[in-house]
Amino acid sequence: MCSPHADFGAKCKIEGMSDTLHIRDESIRLGQFLKLANLIESGAEAKEVIADGLVSVNGEVETRRGRQLHDGDVVEIGGVSVQVAAGA
Repeated sequence: MCSPHADFGAKCKIEGMSDTLHIRDESIRLGQFLKLANLIESGAEAKEVIADGLVSVNGEVETRRGRQLHDGDVVEIGGVSVQVAAGA
């Protein structure tokens, strides 16, 4: 199981995985990034997992869905890490 969060745990398939996701702009909001990376399925789910403290950015728990992510930031949820690659 990837996290204690019941809804997310069912969707998480790979633990300890790390990847890079290219975005076309210089920044992206955390909630949008989670959806784009297929780490969650909806904005409502993003709001819930972020509010529950299940998402970290660069190793620190992040509770703001609107946090701007930039090139090099690493988002982690349930043992899955994805790095932001901006301007691609």
